[in-house]
Amino acid sequence: MNRSEFYDDPAAPKPNSLVVGASAVLADEHGRILLQRRADSGNWALPGGAMDMTESLVQAVVREVAEETGFQVQVTGLVGLYTDSRHIIAYPDGEVRRQFNACFTARIVGGELQASSESTEVAWVDPADLSALPMHPTQRLRLAHYLEHRKTPHLG
Repeated sequence: MNRSEFYDDPAAPKPNSLVVGASAVLADEHGRILLQRRADSGNWALPGGAMDMTESLVQAVVREVAEETGFQVQVTGLVGLYTDSRHIIAYPDGEVRRQFNACFTARIVGGELQASSESTEVAWVDPADLSALPMHPTQRLRLAHYLEHRKTPHLG
């Protein structure tokens, strides 16, 4: 399913849904961050996705990370809450969403690295290489907040 993302674009369509989602920053022992290259946009992103009606945000991010990367994880902290109304995502079926995203930190407790049907590639990326990757501004913001080692989570 292809989607179109808009950011701070006055021509963006008006949203007709609000979706709660969760994402996770996973770092290895070398400080590299696990990212996926999205099949629908070609952009690199943190693993994550929408919360189901029967789960909590933590359960959602654990499920999404497993589905998208093959890893089982344990949530260890909160990078921030992201509710930027300038970020609009339009889908071919007519859904135009605003997204509420809780971005967590997590550690791997099992599994093996594998890509899903939602991604063309999953890779460990050195923070020094992030700027060269195609990535939506909202993903860059979450990664910047993580890399700042903030004492308190971003609330915005």
